[in-house]
Amino acid sequence: MTKITLYTKMFCPYCSGAKYLLQKKGQKFEEIDIGRQPDQRAIMMDRSLGAYTVPQIFINDQHVGGCDELYALEKSGKLDGLLANDS
Repeated sequence: MTKITLYTKMFCPYCSGAKYLLQKKGQKFEEIDIGRQPDQRAIMMDRSLGAYTVPQIFINDQHVGGCDELYALEKSGKLDGLLANDS
């Protein structure tokens, strides 16, 4: 099963866009709201090698980046391959 983790904040339009695309593709994901769990920001930044904006998206523990990068993967046809990878 593909493991997807999104670090998000409430009222973030980019977070909503990323969640929309993943839901449209029928994907389930773990959402970690760093606004409600501020201690998770440091973990997010460590996992993403310093990225501090949201969303930060991980697919099977691989850092994808943010919403723009997720949509770029979709546009290039590479997102489905990542989502199908059961590693």
